Amino acid sequence: MSSSAAAGGGPELRQTRYCAPLADAVTSQAAGANAVFVRSYEHGENESSLPAGLASTAFVYDNALAVIALVACGNVPSATIIGNALSLAARNDRSFPDGRIRNAYRAGPAGEGAPALPGWWDDKQKIWAEDPAQDGTSTGNVAWAALALLTLHQATKQESFLADAEHLIDWVIANVSSGSGFRGGFHGYDPQQVPLTWISTEHNVDVYAAATWLFRLTGEQKYADAASQARRFLDRAFDADHFLLGTKPDGSLADSGMLALDVQLWPWMAVLDAPARWRSALNFAATHLAVKDGFDFNGDRDGLWVEGTAQASLAYRIAGDPHRSAQLLTTLEAERTPSGLLNATREARVSTGLSIDPTGTGKEADFFYFRRPHLGATAWVTLAALGWNPFTGRKVN
Repeated sequence: MSSSAAAGGGPELRQTRYCAPLADAVTSQAAGANAVFVRSYEHGENESSLPAGLASTAFVYDNALAVIALVACGNVPSATIIGNALSLAARNDRSFPDGRIRNAYRAGPAGEGAPALPGWWDDKQKIWAEDPAQDGTSTGNVAWAALALLTLHQATKQESFLADAEHLIDWVIANVSSGSGFRGGFHGYDPQQVPLTWISTEHNVDVYAAATWLFRLTGEQKYADAASQARRFLDRAFDADHFLLGTKPDGSLADSGMLALDVQLWPWMAVLDAPARWRSALNFAATHLAVKDGFDFNGDRDGLWVEGTAQASLAYRIAGDPHRSAQLLTTLEAERTPSGLLNATREARVSTGLSIDPTGTGKEADFFYFRRPHLGATAWVTLAALGWNPFTGRKVN
């Protein structure tokens, strides 16, 4: 199979099918502004509206992915509009002067000053309500914002994007380094937030990628040290043929039964000189996380996770299997909605085995993905179709 077929068709088809929906989302929500946070979800086909907790929410992770995918599409102007909002957030916060970026912001045009956080009027309690997880700061999301800004810097040569990416990773180094891996971040409402002491394998992949990129550009030793710390943790998290989620708050490794698809794929996608044995995690995922024509988030196999299946498509392409990569992309086309965005799941709901409360006190596995059009899933499918590695800013050979 040719590489163009594996990528989902020729250039014109890829622009129409994969790139146009992301550009349309930016244009429709920016309303002419030069900075915008794009809403992460649209309501599903059996819904008249989104739940209050998502209606105004633009997750930083989804917006960072959209920036990178739009650059991969060659649409730097649309990517820049979201990038300007991320830069604004990196320089301004309503409560904290330490340089953190939040997990989510209010969707829509971003003006001057600190960007607004998502929220809704709770008529029952007669209060303005916010989500403590959205108000918090996840280390991985900070790194993804940095990767988006580094991708924009590469495309535009605009130095402010590089400076803001440095600012974000400097925050990571100063605030969540344990010396043997980067901790989870902070959770909760302003002005006091709870530090998250567990360490995530996924987050350390993200920090490794951003810090490595920064060291390549700046030559500053602090970034080489940060990348080295993250890499050492990834070595620790690899267990025979797959990666563990990370550590518990007490520093012990996570239970081996807790599986996540992205954790099996991202480390060797991001670390270009990764040991060959790390790629056994792809076969592990195919054995333990696969569902019909795709992949689940975790090992319960209760449904197809679109974002993760797109990640697997890109992973197979990196691993030299364009046929399997193309098969997975074909599967995902069934989840394209009238707007062009893809649903987050094939089934009505897919579980993750994780809790919405990241502090470790929440005992219920209540973090789910639902069958709604999703910006992040659409961006990952676009990256897979175009063969763009978001961790390195390069096309896959």
